[in-house]
Amino acid sequence: MAQQSSYNAPLKSKVQTHDIDEQAHSLTQWQQKYDQMSDGSFYGFIEETDYVNIHVFKEYTERALRQQCNIAPNSVWLGIPCQSQQSKINGLSVASNQFMCRTSDNDFELITPEQFNIYGLVIDWNSIEYMAQLQGVTLKNLSSTQSARLSVSNSSLQTARQIINSMVVGKGFGLKTESQQDMLNMLALHLLQADNPQQNIAPSYKHRKAVVDKVKDYVATNPQNPITITELCELAFVSRRTLQYSFESILGINPLRFLRLTRLNNVRRGLKKPNQDKPISVIAANWGFWHAGQFAKDYTQLFGENPSQTVKNSAQQFKPPCSTNL
Repeated sequence: MAQQSSYNAPLKSKVQTHDIDEQAHSLTQWQQKYDQMSDGSFYGFIEETDYVNIHVFKEYTERALRQQCNIAPNSVWLGIPCQSQQSKINGLSVASNQFMCRTSDNDFELITPEQFNIYGLVIDWNSIEYMAQLQGVTLKNLSSTQSARLSVSNSSLQTARQIINSMVVGKGFGLKTESQQDMLNMLALHLLQADNPQQNIAPSYKHRKAVVDKVKDYVATNPQNPITITELCELAFVSRRTLQYSFESILGINPLRFLRLTRLNNVRRGLKKPNQDKPISVIAANWGFWHAGQFAKDYTQLFGENPSQTVKNSAQQFKPPCSTNL
């Protein structure tokens, strides 16, 4: 049953089946036909999470299958087996360092073994093209037959599994919805990036400084907004690479760390104000920290004390001295 946990939260659902046709029809916006190829009763499940322009899922099938598939219009699918299980796409064997990839322009056929787990990510094609242009990334040619299976490092595949699993089964690393979407966008872009991406000329000091200053001003005037790297690129009209280079050359840190450090320091200033009576969670939320456990961990790591200790120390510091009558 689908459930929407809060406003603007991604839509999550889980379906368990004992019929291959029901399984085939359960994946959102896919057109599929499954044929069972090994003996025994069938069991399967699909767990899904829907974001704006992104759909991620985990699918399990108990029996070996032949799957005839077509994905949602104007989109691209990335399929990542959970283990090194022998599967095929359009008759091509998928190696342990490969993932499967097809666009909605192409029907495809999968041959999957028994007890098969696969992670999937479907992203709107216009979105991924826009992201690639924004980040200064050249995408692989996905129209060729060989692009049905693409090779990347094993560590990249494992990271992809962990990210998708957290979005589908877990809590999205405790991130706000916008940040979860941005992470999935960056994952798709990383996996689909051409082997020889275009080289950007390093921007001048004046330009780098202007990029950093624009971001700093935006963060200062929008303290509560959950800001993604994609939004910062759009704000500064630069690629992700230029944004990263600008921050590392001007401030010596990457933009994500800058955001986190700036907000943590502002939380600490809020906690230290004389006579402030707001709960710690409210002050943290005012600076975009909605996950209490992660906030406390990051705060303690940075300042060597937890937030409640900061409040206590500040209260003692501003406590008026006792008067003595002579």
